Amino acid sequence: MVRRVVVALLAPVAWSPPGVELTRWRTALAEDVVDLLATLAEVETALAVTPADRWLADAVRWPDTPVYEVPEPTVNAALAALDGYDQAAVVAADAPDLPGLTLGKLLRPLTSRPVAVAPVEGGPGLLGVACRLPVPAWLPALDLDVAGPAELRRAASAPADVAVTPGWHRLRGPADLAALDPAVEGWEATRALLSGQRT
Repeated sequence: MVRRVVVALLAPVAWSPPGVELTRWRTALAEDVVDLLATLAEVETALAVTPADRWLADAVRWPDTPVYEVPEPTVNAALAALDGYDQAAVVAADAPDLPGLTLGKLLRPLTSRPVAVAPVEGGPGLLGVACRLPVPAWLPALDLDVAGPAELRRAASAPADVAVTPGWHRLRGPADLAALDPAVEGWEATRALLSGQRT
């Protein structure tokens, strides 16, 4: 049985909508992503966070969700902290309305490829990175905010080793709010903040 884990990377958030305090915004985004991960089938879930941000993980984690404290909030640090898994995906925690199906598509190519990436719709950056474990030696240091599929393919032993899966949007600025679909179920915490309700 292949053991898989999806890790929400609780990295700092640099922007919040007008009138919404940054810490509350960051907490709402993380809460919605963690709640989504908890619904996934056939994968385990975890959180990765720096020691300074452990409070955030404790605020949003489910009781049985492991938390990995990492020296820096990066994909590589999160992957290095894992042990006992065959496959892992690390995803950004600022995509509150992310469909579970998109995460399933990120993991699926690992049956035949060592690495898969989901780009940010409209770019730049990545929504998430999945790989077989142990991590391929050629995997470069990745910043989800700026890295792209081409960068990984250049670093790979062969470009075909990196699968590119369907992307999704992240909430990193005012223009990104327009991508949210009110008809999509979930993302209650973010939705409540945007509607002016208290969480």
